Amino acid sequence: MPTKHFLKDYLNFNLSISPSKMSFEKILLYFGIPYFTISIIIELLYARWRGDNMRMIDVVSSLSSGMTNILKESLGLGFALISYEFLLKHFQLVHWDTPPVWMYFFCFLAIDFSGYWVHRIEHQVNFFWNHHIIHHSSEEFNLACALRQSFSDFISYFTIFSLPMALLGVPLSVIAIIAPVQLFAQFWYHTRYIKRIGFLEKIIITPSHHRVHHAMNDEYLDKNFGQIFIFWDKLFGTYQEELPEVEPVYGVKRAVKTWNPYLINFKHLYLLITDAWHAKSWKDKLRIWFMPTGWRPADVAEKYPVPYVHDVSTFEKHDPVYSSVFVIWSFLQMAFCLLLMCFLFYRIDKITHTETLLYGGFILVSVFAYTSVMDKKAYGIIAIIAQAVLGIVLIIWTGDWFGMSGVWSAGPTALIVCLIASAVASIFFHFTEFSVKEERDNVEVQ
Repeated sequence: MPTKHFLKDYLNFNLSISPSKMSFEKILLYFGIPYFTISIIIELLYARWRGDNMRMIDVVSSLSSGMTNILKESLGLGFALISYEFLLKHFQLVHWDTPPVWMYFFCFLAIDFSGYWVHRIEHQVNFFWNHHIIHHSSEEFNLACALRQSFSDFISYFTIFSLPMALLGVPLSVIAIIAPVQLFAQFWYHTRYIKRIGFLEKIIITPSHHRVHHAMNDEYLDKNFGQIFIFWDKLFGTYQEELPEVEPVYGVKRAVKTWNPYLINFKHLYLLITDAWHAKSWKDKLRIWFMPTGWRPADVAEKYPVPYVHDVSTFEKHDPVYSSVFVIWSFLQMAFCLLLMCFLFYRIDKITHTETLLYGGFILVSVFAYTSVMDKKAYGIIAIIAQAVLGIVLIIWTGDWFGMSGVWSAGPTALIVCLIASAVASIFFHFTEFSVKEERDNVEVQ
C-alpha cells in the first residue's frame, strides 16, 4: 500500500462526501478499521489452520506502525508543498455544474497513475526511500504488513502529479469518494495465500505481482510499482512476473532489526545524515540525497560499513526469543492503543484541537513505549512507566478521559487500572525474561 495522501492533501479531512459530511477519521472508524481488522483475523485463523508460523510479534509491529501513520495524518502533522486546491484554482480548464459519470473513472485512473510514479520515485531515490522503507521492513508478507505506513513523510511533494485532474476540473467531492476506494483496494493483495487469479493478472495488481514487489531477491528488486493496475509497470518497463523457481524473500537489504516503528521510520534518514557528514567531498555530501537508493560515497562505505544482505539464500530473519505470555502482552498493548484511537475518532468532532493533539500524542508515546519493550530495551521500561504516569495525571487533572465517562462511567478508572497493570507487567518481563546478555547482544539500530 504505497504512499497516497490524497485524503490529507486534497480533502483536508473535512470535505463533504455527499450526501453527508464525513471526515477522514470517521471513514477509518466506520469502514477502514473494521475492514482491515476482520480481514487480518481471517488470515491469521487460516494461517493457524494450515499450521503456518505467522509471527504475532511482527503483526503487532505492523499494526503499531499503521496507528502512527493514521494518527500523524489525523493530527495534521504535515503539509503539502503544492495543494490540489492550488492546482485547481490556477490550472482548471473546464468547470462542471455536476460531474459526469466518466469523471469518477478518470479520477480513479489518474490517482493510480500518480501513485505509480510516486511509488517508483520513493524506491529509486535515496532521500524519498526514507518515506517508504517501513512498508518494506517486515520480513513477512501478510495483510498486517500492508498497514506498515510511514510516520516520517511530514511533507507531501508530489501533488503535482494530480495536474491532469486539475486541468479537467475534477472537483474535490469526486476525489473524496474515489480516494478512499483506491486506498482500501490496495490492502487485499498483501497475502501469500492467494496464488494466481487468471486473466486478471494482466489487468490489476494481484498478490502474485505484489509478492514480487516486496521481495528483495535480485530478480524482483524494484519491480511492480503499480497500486491497482499492472499495465503501468508493463508500459514503463518495471514489470516482473513471479517466477516458480525463485521464492520471494521479504524485507530490506539493510535489515532494520527492530519492532519500533519510529526507529524504522528514521533509520535510513539517519544513515544519509551520517554519511553526508562523514563524506570528504562536498559533491558527495550534496548528491547522496538524490542518488539511487542505497548509494553511499566510496570513502564512507569503506570506512563505515553497514550490514547488507548480499545473498538472500543466507538471510536470517530478525527473530528474538519471546515467551507466549509476552507475545500476548504485546498484542494486548497494541489492541489497547487501537481501542483508544477508535474512541479518539469517535470523539474527535466533540473535543478541542488542543485536546486532540494531547490525546493523539499520548497514543504515539504509548506505541513507542511498548514497541521499545518488544525490542527488549531498558528505555522501553522508562517510557511505559512515563506513559502510565502521563495517562493517570491527565485523568486526575480533568476528572475524565476526554468524555469517556459519558459513554462508560467506569471507563477512566478502568483505564488507570490498565496503565498500572501494563507498567507492572513490563517491569516483570524485563527482570524475568530479558537477560543482560540479550540486552547486550541485541543489535543496535544504525
